[in-house]
Amino acid sequence: MEFLDKKRCTWCGDDPLYVAYHDEEWGVPVRDDDTLFEFLILETFQAGLSWITILRKRENFRKAFDNFDYKKIANYDDEKYNSLLQDAGIIRNKLKIKATITNAQAFMKIQEEFGSFSDYIWKFTDGKQIQNVFANRQDVPATTELSDALSKDLKKRGFKFVGSTVIYAHMQATGMVNDHTIDCFRYKEVQKL
Repeated sequence: MEFLDKKRCTWCGDDPLYVAYHDEEWGVPVRDDDTLFEFLILETFQAGLSWITILRKRENFRKAFDNFDYKKIANYDDEKYNSLLQDAGIIRNKLKIKATITNAQAFMKIQEEFGSFSDYIWKFTDGKQIQNVFANRQDVPATTELSDALSKDLKKRGFKFVGSTVIYAHMQATGMVNDHTIDCFRYKEVQKL
């Protein structure tokens, strides 16, 4: 029962899907554009909802949004948009679906300007993971000055649904910050990545 023996961040509870996400993905530094875009889309849809809701629909999102292929998404027409509105497997929010298309287009503009989205976003942390030291979940902020600055810059570049809270969650998920609590077994593991 190795699963039960490990001390984890309290937010993941004991749902196997949540635990696997916590143990394998959350906080691991992501530097490839495809995965960064996937998380950006998932975080966009998560706004106002719980992350476990999004995780449970992740494969549905993957199918609905062409495996998170931003080049395809950037070219979605009204027919595709309307079919997404009918897809019960995803969150059928008109504004979030439109934002996904807009964000794919803005994402590609950043790639043109910086060479990759990864180069752009990681410059906000000087290319290094920020190592936070939080004893418990209550200490972990929802936003920081850095997420405020990144959010503001993304909005200026045409992104939608990228408020500071969404962006800080993205930074946590993609390992720009290590927000595992110090008693979590993943804290030291993620530090070494």
